[in-house]
Amino acid sequence: MNQLNETDYGTPARASDNMVTLEIDGVAVTVPAGTSVMRASVEAGINVPKLCATDSLEPFGSCRLCLVEIEKDGRKMKGYPASCTTPCEPGMKVQTQTPKLAEIRRGVMELYISDHPLDCLTCPTNGNCELQDMAGVVGLREVRYGYEGENHTKMKKDESNPYFTYDPSKCIVCNRCVRACEETQGTFALTINGRGFESRVSAGQMEAFMESECVSCGACVEACPTATLTEKTVIMLGQAEHSKVTTCAYCGVGCSFKAEMKGNEVVRMVPYKDGKANQGHSCVKGRFAWGYATHKDRILNPMIRKSINDPWREVSWEEALSYAASEFRRIQAKHGKDSIGGITSSRCTNEETYLVQKLVRAAFGNNNVDTCARVCHSPTGYGLKQTLGESAGTQTFESVMKSDVILIMGANPAAGHPVFASQIKRRVRQGAKLIVIDPRTTEMVKSPHIQADYHLKLRPGTNTAIITALAHVILSEGLQDEAYIQERCDLQSYQDWKEFVLREDNSPEAMAAITGVPAEIIRGAARLYATGGNAAIYYGLGVTEHAQGSTTVMGIANLAMCTGNVGREGVGVNPLRGQNNVQGSCDMGSFPHELPGYRHISDSTVRNQFEQAWGVTLNPEPGLRIPNMFDAALDGSFKGLYCEGEDIVQSDPNTQHVAAALQAMECIVVQDLFLNETAKYAHVFLPGSSFLEKDGTFTNAERRISRVRKVMPPKAGKSDWEVTVALAEALGYPMPYNHPSEIMDEIAALTPSFHGVSYDKLEKLGSIQWPCNESAPEGTPIMHVGSFIRGKGKFINTQYFATDEKVTQRYPLILTTGRILSQYNVGAQTRRTENSQWHSEDRLEIHPHDAEDRGIREGDWVGVESRAGQTVLRATVTEKVQPGVVYTTFHFPESGANVITTDNSDWATNCPEYKVTAVQVMPVTQPSQWQQHYQRFNREQLDLLKGQAQAEPLVTK
Repeated sequence: MNQLNETDYGTPARASDNMVTLEIDGVAVTVPAGTSVMRASVEAGINVPKLCATDSLEPFGSCRLCLVEIEKDGRKMKGYPASCTTPCEPGMKVQTQTPKLAEIRRGVMELYISDHPLDCLTCPTNGNCELQDMAGVVGLREVRYGYEGENHTKMKKDESNPYFTYDPSKCIVCNRCVRACEETQGTFALTINGRGFESRVSAGQMEAFMESECVSCGACVEACPTATLTEKTVIMLGQAEHSKVTTCAYCGVGCSFKAEMKGNEVVRMVPYKDGKANQGHSCVKGRFAWGYATHKDRILNPMIRKSINDPWREVSWEEALSYAASEFRRIQAKHGKDSIGGITSSRCTNEETYLVQKLVRAAFGNNNVDTCARVCHSPTGYGLKQTLGESAGTQTFESVMKSDVILIMGANPAAGHPVFASQIKRRVRQGAKLIVIDPRTTEMVKSPHIQADYHLKLRPGTNTAIITALAHVILSEGLQDEAYIQERCDLQSYQDWKEFVLREDNSPEAMAAITGVPAEIIRGAARLYATGGNAAIYYGLGVTEHAQGSTTVMGIANLAMCTGNVGREGVGVNPLRGQNNVQGSCDMGSFPHELPGYRHISDSTVRNQFEQAWGVTLNPEPGLRIPNMFDAALDGSFKGLYCEGEDIVQSDPNTQHVAAALQAMECIVVQDLFLNETAKYAHVFLPGSSFLEKDGTFTNAERRISRVRKVMPPKAGKSDWEVTVALAEALGYPMPYNHPSEIMDEIAALTPSFHGVSYDKLEKLGSIQWPCNESAPEGTPIMHVGSFIRGKGKFINTQYFATDEKVTQRYPLILTTGRILSQYNVGAQTRRTENSQWHSEDRLEIHPHDAEDRGIREGDWVGVESRAGQTVLRATVTEKVQPGVVYTTFHFPESGANVITTDNSDWATNCPEYKVTAVQVMPVTQPSQWQQHYQRFNREQLDLLKGQAQAEPLVTK
């Protein structure tokens, strides 16, 4: 390792308009006032030895290696100041290399090494260790003391964390790990225990890492300059040979990583400091939970079968694709052109998703295409399009560092978007105010060194009521930004909305009975949001997955517009997309009524562009959404489905209804990594490829398009885009692409917001935020600057209507759902990693009062029954939930969380109402009937998979 590598440039310069000039080793350097001497030295091409300093952390000055000599106004400064903590001043003359400094540095390094094991040749970080490098840089050649006396070289390792080892014998107490946990992650799980010679890093109160509050984000491992904190994969595999930058395939933050490789094997994933979305930070999933890509459960050969009661038979790619194509054509010949459809994935690349919707429209000849993005964020697309004119968030993640007030609604970034949550926490620790609107007390309400100024702990299903009540306070107290409204907004819609909002039945006092939030809390939060400075709103599925999801999104946009909080840094309306490419799958035209770029299929001008490019005539009528496909299947008119990268049996509501619909179909083609819950109902299985095996792009929650780069060959022989191309060709519709870059070129040519996007430009800029076109050739970080995309911002009335899903004597509790940090979505990836050590089952959170009423204790098995079905979960008794509300996650298929969710949905988009289900909860002694059926069916399908060798060949028609 070099003294200063590509990601370590000393303490970064402080922003300042004032410049100062000084001399370092005879070289004149001009830097912003406040810049550290170390950073200025780096700017001058001069490397100062160091151990405790790194550009991602605040200066600390503890290692005493970066000492310098400074002369100011002809007089030598007293002592030898640390260059990392000493700010530059005009006229300074700095010496970084003198005989005295060399002597001091050798002495300091000698003390470090005297208490450090001399096992460099067998150490896992040999050749990539800053301590080793600095010993060479300062010229240390002998150690005169320490080895025969007292030292720490035999201290016991902590191996409790499944991903990294803590070896205290190699700790030099530089504090970098502690500071990374505080400054970068914001968990404050690490500290220095003991004093003087006995000082060592401690997780919690001298706990093992797995027993502490550590969230395994890896910031401490990345910060460690020695082998004290080391990835177990590095210990096992050794140092990497090469690396390639790619994009994480988990949440909508879209973190950039360097995949460090040995041949075709990943050694470790290192967060990339030049990644615009994550800036060198990561979470436990992206940093460590990539082992699913090589898990033994992966299906690597195509398989076919006539019936789901038949054994699978492994076949060649050619036979599988030919069989799938022949079945689709047979079904269409018998049942009509509209009898088949496709589902795209928010986990696949933009290019792959684009191809699936193109396949449906051009090869199937209909618009029966939908995506899981509709079941999470379609209300965002609808609501923001209606009010602001564009179906996406307005800001960069970095924008939050300019926010004075942060309002989080229906989201828990600490669990769902942890890297961005760390940014929010950092800003709150700097003084920003925080408002949380959520039925639960999440980590964003209160955690180390942060606490929400207001927590509006509303009843599930009353989002629209609370948003309208907030607007009532702002307008009735004259807190709106009239100048902004007059300049930027449609005045007639504003007057209509103002009259509606000011009605007495929309006041906090009237809404308190509906929402359960005291009027004074609503008033206080509204005043803070309207008057606290730059105010930003971040929201998640707790907003969209409701019967009035679209209404609430429009209400959020109303709030932002009336207070002037759209169109600059630090403000805005920001949906937190749940999966890695939710934004991209929407952008690519995955809805039955929209072509890429959110343009309606009925628009003849737009349709003509695609017809000319694709060489087909397109159907102008919108196709079927996923729920419509299920209903049509049960009616007998929908018989075939191509499902790429989605597990609709586990992720969609009313599981038994979904399963019945799939069983009614004649040919289901599933393309995935694993034999997931949907694949158990399939007739053709096409092996998928992980993000490590493909080229393409993802688009994150801030509209940032980032490259996904292939770091290993596809284990099944084909990347996902190649599979879709091959299926299209088998159907008689050629798609002659040679590389995903050509697919992006076609997307750019046909999609206005992508006109300027290309792989060459992505290589040059690193990433691009759309719109990227002639007017914004390098992208658009902040949307709606100066004016709204639609012209004038439109206010829309948000009348609250109670959901049809009401509590009754039989179903007296409300179930709401969400995610947990260590698991991801349906869990197909994370359950096949060591992340299950943190969360091995879905549990039901229940308030102590409700538990006591039902005789439920911590850890008891409880039956959860709704109008849709029943399942059994283990109970967690906690005050995180309020009385009358229960909560669970949905990461494990055997939990059956969606067995009990109903098919109620958003009025505008059919987005399922996952967040409000009336239930009863009672102690039980055995699994539910559904779970017993699931266990039997699961065993049968696994037996059929094992029995594939005995299967008879199929005769294709």
